[in-house]
Amino acid sequence: MTAQAETTAAKTVLICEDDSNLRTLVRLALGEEYRFFEAPDGPSALELTRRIRPDLIVLDLMLPGRSGFEILSDLRDGDNAKTPVIVISAWSESDEAAYEAGANRFVAKPFDPDELRDAAVELLGDDDRNY
Repeated sequence: MTAQAETTAAKTVLICEDDSNLRTLVRLALGEEYRFFEAPDGPSALELTRRIRPDLIVLDLMLPGRSGFEILSDLRDGDNAKTPVIVISAWSESDEAAYEAGANRFVAKPFDPDELRDAAVELLGDDDRNY
């Protein structure tokens, strides 16, 4: 397979997190085989979701401009209704509310990189990946 074909075949992950260090940590936890896009606030998260149609969204609940709950509600009512979403939040008690809003997984901050990666692998159906 050519490098171009591998790039085309890479699954796309949108990271919606206002802290640039955490966005980097999410990328490192998930690994190099994905194609990443980043949104530091709610409005850009929605715009990028509509434009790139990611295979997976990693979504913080506390974003400037619009909350993660508002983003999740918009996602579930739009063209990306079936896109899997992993909610990450320092509000560990928000897990039930996140699931009710349509999250597929909830990972509390500070997160274990293995837990985040395992959730992504499961949701993307990448169980045959080599670590």
